[in-house]
Amino acid sequence: MITARAWWSRRRAIDPALLFPGLATVGLVALFVVYPLGRVLAEGFLKRGEIDLAAWVSVATKPVYLRVLWNTLLLGAITAATTTVAGFVTAFTLVRARPWGPAALAMRGLVLLPMIAPPFALALASILLFGRSGLVTRGVFGLEVSLYGLPGLAFVQFVTFFPVAHLLFEGLLRAVDPSVEEAALNLGATPGRTFRTVTLPLLVPGIAGSVLLGFIESLADLGNPILIGGDFNTLAVQSWLAIVGQGNFQMGAVLSTIVLVPSLAVFVVQRSWVAKASYVSVTGKPSSGRGLAIEGAARAGLQLATGALASLVLLLYLTVLGASVVSVWGGDYRPTMAHYAVAFGRGWSALSDTVVLSLGATPIAAMAGMVVAYLVVRTRMPGRDWLDFVAMLGAAVPGTVVGIGYLLAFNKPPVQLTGGWLILVAALAVRSLPTGQRAAVAALQQISPSLEEASTNLGADTITTFRRVVLPLLRPALLAGMVFSFTRNMTALSSIILLASPRWKLMTKEILDLMDVGQMGAAVAYTSILIAIVVAVLGVLVAAVDRWGHSGERRGLDISRL
Repeated sequence: MITARAWWSRRRAIDPALLFPGLATVGLVALFVVYPLGRVLAEGFLKRGEIDLAAWVSVATKPVYLRVLWNTLLLGAITAATTTVAGFVTAFTLVRARPWGPAALAMRGLVLLPMIAPPFALALASILLFGRSGLVTRGVFGLEVSLYGLPGLAFVQFVTFFPVAHLLFEGLLRAVDPSVEEAALNLGATPGRTFRTVTLPLLVPGIAGSVLLGFIESLADLGNPILIGGDFNTLAVQSWLAIVGQGNFQMGAVLSTIVLVPSLAVFVVQRSWVAKASYVSVTGKPSSGRGLAIEGAARAGLQLATGALASLVLLLYLTVLGASVVSVWGGDYRPTMAHYAVAFGRGWSALSDTVVLSLGATPIAAMAGMVVAYLVVRTRMPGRDWLDFVAMLGAAVPGTVVGIGYLLAFNKPPVQLTGGWLILVAALAVRSLPTGQRAAVAALQQISPSLEEASTNLGADTITTFRRVVLPLLRPALLAGMVFSFTRNMTALSSIILLASPRWKLMTKEILDLMDVGQMGAAVAYTSILIAIVVAVLGVLVAAVDRWGHSGERRGLDISRL
């Protein structure tokens, strides 16, 4: 006789309802991730159609490339560590230290602000504030401090990428069953021990996912190293210079291939770490309890740290806004709207095109990431671990490499997409898919499979179970995926700069063009306009997703009504 659990386990492996979405997702990943990157990798071994390993020999023997590799790994490790710590502290403060209502709302908004600016906006603001002629360093303290190099680059990447970790931790902390922590407290455990032995172990998927995303984001970042890296070169910059500056596709492909090695290593470590234990805390049983609440000096310290970081973010954004309404930052601070006149004078096509393309790619990336996560965590599909890794590759390589791969793969029949909107939407979706994927994986690892088993035993099919049970519980992960996907699409630069055409203009490219011709004020004004658009659309997205998921709150979920 087959037990219910064995039957459910077998069904998960062969359920026909999963066949179509599974095959469709695998097909899309193969076409828009594996195939373009395969074309790029092939370029590293070919020259004029013949096998040539000269580029590989050069990278392996020249000290300049070994130094670039070390720089990339060092920066990635620093970014992964600092963003994970900051993301956890800010999320833990807002969820468990419970600041005063208006203060909490302001802190959360400021903490998420770095997600909604172009990749070079915060670097530019940092230079205006803390550079050799910065308003703070020279204007206030009379110092001439160089922000270029590893310290400045690590600082900018920290501020730029820690909101991703914050979103992951916030969703997981809100999903932890408070009765688990309450049980530990009732048994005599101190709040500190409850945190170490109960709360923190349940957050391991978020910690692992945050480290992985922080490391990969650092390796793939191009805009910040170009603007503020100085002589501290990274693999992303070096491959971009090889492809764009020298026209050496082979060297760019080799350097891009090397980027994948540390990404794969971190991915394997992350998977093995998370696989060692169970992190289920959402079981579907009604629960109530006070959980772990932070009080006293610890609460004050957490709120102070989060407030300081939020204030730093606010200062950077006020600098962007201020530079757009003064004549010359650092020289002539008379107010003017001339920069906005120049920005609006370039027309509205870039504004509308950017919004349309971003909105088109956002649901694709969010839902594809959720489907991949479900196939990886909840099924025994052959090759699911490889699907998990391959879907991450879109963000693991420099954006320029994604753009070059798309040019090589889709520039001629049978799949000719260059010059149209579809190639831009695909590139944007592929680059933003991994964040929603990692958030959904971490959330699914907290949800007990018994919920889905109970739903199926009551007669619901797989699609109904996913729609009525799993999907509402994944609302925080879906929101995180949609928010980050849209903001990343709106502010993308390196992955689409080579794919843009006269028909489809993009705001980030317009900003870069303004910076190239020395119109810094107009570039900052255009950046302010972009931020305003992202904030407005994000408000609509958050409200829509929150209303959609309201009926599926995990407390009070009644499976018998399915």
